[in-house]
Amino acid sequence: MEFTKMHGIGNDFIIINGFRQVPDDPADLSRRLCERRFGVGADGLILALPSDVADARMRIINADGGEPEMCGNGIRCLGKYLWDAGIARRDPMTIETLAGVLTLTVTPGEDGLARTVTVDMGAPRFAPAEIPVNAPENIVRVPLDSLDARFFCVSMGNPHAATFDLWPDDAAFRRFGPMMERHPLFPRRANIEFCRVSPRGGVDVRVWERGDGETLACGTGACAVVAAGASLGLLPRQTTVRLPGGALDIEWAGNGHMFMTGPAVTVYKGRI
Repeated sequence: MEFTKMHGIGNDFIIINGFRQVPDDPADLSRRLCERRFGVGADGLILALPSDVADARMRIINADGGEPEMCGNGIRCLGKYLWDAGIARRDPMTIETLAGVLTLTVTPGEDGLARTVTVDMGAPRFAPAEIPVNAPENIVRVPLDSLDARFFCVSMGNPHAATFDLWPDDAAFRRFGPMMERHPLFPRRANIEFCRVSPRGGVDVRVWERGDGETLACGTGACAVVAAGASLGLLPRQTTVRLPGGALDIEWAGNGHMFMTGPAVTVYKGRI
């Protein structure tokens, strides 16, 4: 089986061409291949599949074998993969996901290969039942040590909870992250973002990703942070989100949709 290793600002994936070959057990394959010492190493496995309603369909399997609804960095990588391989060279390009059909715009470089990808991520959803969160409102308070931290919950096709109340050190981040991911407030678990408005503009973010743990970047998380920060009056509707792996440009447009722009990189191709 051939694969392509890709990353979007450090959020890395193993992409398999499902137009040619589909593994029998993607969850087991993802657990084995994403293991960084005994496998290829990645945050997730992406299957590029045919679709009846779009140019392609994306299935993403996290490193723990779970299947999330969407992944912003993953869909940018898949868009580049489809463009570079000549599977889909439409502008705009459409990709079917568990969160619906999303539209991508590719900016090619001088070599004709995709350089950056902009994704229409759709509109954020704030209704507790749609996130989902077991609370009457989408803003919840959770005691973290001596701090009563406020988390703004939002769905970008998958559940997120972002807080601007604390910027934890490494030890606290690795303690609070998994605790919040599996908190009883979140029936399907949640992606957790710790945010700090930067004096140089934009916002710094650390992400504890559902099913993956600490990751260098999260595209849906970046959109969720802007939706939360703008709703709270802390951020403009168009801003730069800086994550450990790099920066994403996010715009919450007048039509209510979030647009995410960032790079996608092919690392290498291999055979299993």
